[in-house]
Amino acid sequence: MTRICRIEIDDSGLPAPTPEIEQERRVAIFDLLEDNSFILPGRGGAPAPEGPFVLALAMREGRLVFDTTTEAGAKAAEFHLSMGPFRQAVKDYFQICASYFEAVKRLPPSQIEAIDMARRGIHNEGARILQERLEGKAELDIDTARRLFTLICVLNTGS
Repeated sequence: MTRICRIEIDDSGLPAPTPEIEQERRVAIFDLLEDNSFILPGRGGAPAPEGPFVLALAMREGRLVFDTTTEAGAKAAEFHLSMGPFRQAVKDYFQICASYFEAVKRLPPSQIEAIDMARRGIHNEGARILQERLEGKAELDIDTARRLFTLICVLNTGS
């Protein structure tokens, strides 16, 4: 019961993502819902909320918002994170994705693999930052953090 069962992304007011970024988003959501670990600790003496959880992600006033409810709709937690610590990783992620999408069209597999390894490294860095920023608010494994980082990037396509 320590998992996300549904994810909602409020991308209103953002430019439409490219087809490639939209595909990244679909894959991240699919993979996230298939396998994730998301635990909300108890706060202020209250017991930890029980999942599964519905996670709504949005950008509001330049901040990343995690709005979490139980599957039944009861408020579980809401927290806002500054995008400052993510900015370089998001920028690097989009640059390497553009290189990767271009490489797939015209480069041999060995060069595509090298770009993909760099992409995974940036992805891991973004996931690590997310885990650090969520410390004390939510616990998630590295795979869940990686997939959420992809969704954070999608929310930053217009930034």
